[in-house]
Amino acid sequence: MIKLGVNIDHIATLRQTRKEGIPSIIEAAAVCEKAGADSITVHLREDRRHIQDLDVYNLRKSVKTKLNLEMSASEEIVKVALDVKPDFVCIVPEKRRELTTEGGLDVKTNKTNLANVVARLKKVGIIVSIFIAADIDQVLSCSEINADAIELHTGKYAKFYKENGLSSFEFKAEMKKILKASRETIKEGLLLNAGHGLDYDNAKRICKVADINEFNIGFSIIARAVFTGLETAVKDMKELINKG
Repeated sequence: MIKLGVNIDHIATLRQTRKEGIPSIIEAAAVCEKAGADSITVHLREDRRHIQDLDVYNLRKSVKTKLNLEMSASEEIVKVALDVKPDFVCIVPEKRRELTTEGGLDVKTNKTNLANVVARLKKVGIIVSIFIAADIDQVLSCSEINADAIELHTGKYAKFYKENGLSSFEFKAEMKKILKASRETIKEGLLLNAGHGLDYDNAKRICKVADINEFNIGFSIIARAVFTGLETAVKDMKELINKG
């Protein structure tokens, strides 16, 4: 059964538009857990555009399932992670001007720095995942730096699904990459997670990829919650991936 990690960054995005403390990140996490979320994900960006440092510390105290911290490998953010000690960390690439994370991390050309960061995080008991594109060389590089898991960036999968359809060359080619990277991940003894751009339509197909441990999904759940409420939106996604 595939686990569901719910990213609640955009609860904070809404809060930050007025900075009046609502909606509450803590309350949102509790609702998601009540609805069946297996973990709560937040991305502490260097520009602090939504999640703030205090949010991460407070969530560490309140989350009853697992806390997953998405983060860059910058020293400033690494220090926060070492202090907070979330259950999981997912190291992602980060650009100041991007709307959301645009691609996977290039582990292959940054092994020395990333290996050091991974070692420091693991030393305090954090399980470390790396956010990468569906590329075998990147999977092997994650294994070489002693990461515990990889999270496949499914942005292209979602884009091609929406724009070109299941039968398109682009979608089929991306699915082939995902399947190859997934098999290599399991072969290397790493946990296999996936996320980015997944919604109530396109998640059905990728659920069929063998050995996926967890999806991390945020925007589509928060968007649906505007109309259905957060608890129902999480329950609907949980039910969808369980049937997948």
